[in-house]
Amino acid sequence: MTLRNPNDHGEIANFAQNAFLDHSFPKQATSYDELDRYLEAYGGYLPNRSVFDDAYNLYLDNVGGHAHD
Repeated sequence: MTLRNPNDHGEIANFAQNAFLDHSFPKQATSYDELDRYLEAYGGYLPNRSVFDDAYNLYLDNVGGHAHD
């Protein structure tokens, strides 16, 4: 959600904005698998899987985690 920016029209910013507007999106989830399953089922607004992977890796960088392979 921290990557939302209405003035940025890049893929990650658009994904973050659409996820924010998706009232069912599990915004408090931190598990890659949980978020991935949700997006597989309901993420029609996600242009491709690599956008989520890139956003998740940015999230991990911000919280000091390790990238998902």
